[in-house]
Amino acid sequence: MNVSGHRISTIEVESALVDHPKVAEAAVCGRKDERTGQAIVAYVTLKGGDEGSVDMLEELRDHVADKIGPIAKPANIVFTPELPKTRSGKIMRRLLRDVAEHRELGDTTTLADPAVVEEIKERATTEAKEEE
Repeated sequence: MNVSGHRISTIEVESALVDHPKVAEAAVCGRKDERTGQAIVAYVTLKGGDEGSVDMLEELRDHVADKIGPIAKPANIVFTPELPKTRSGKIMRRLLRDVAEHRELGDTTTLADPAVVEEIKERATTEAKEEE
C-alpha cells in the first residue's frame, strides 16, 4: 500500500495487529483515499468471540503505531467474528478490498462460508455511517 508516499506492507500491519494479545486474526487491505492516496483498512477477529469497541479500536491503532509507526495506523478497523476464507483456509483479501472500496463483490463460489462476506459488508457499512 502507498499511504502518503510511504510504502507499507499489508503483512507488516497484519503482524502488528496479531501481535496484540486480544487479536485472534487480522487481514489488511488498502482503499482509495483523497488525502493520503490509500488508507489502511483492517478486518480483525478478537479472541474469545469478543465484540469490538471504540476503546479497542483506539488501542489497536495505537498498538500498530508503536510497532511500525504512526503512518501505519489503520484508518478503519472492522471487527468481525470471522474472515472470508476459501475451503483450504486462505483469507480472500480480494473480497475484503471490494468491501472496503464499496464495489460489487467478485466471484464468491470458492468461499467456505459465503455468509461471512455479507456480515463483514454489513459491519463495514454500519461503522462507516458511525464515523460520519
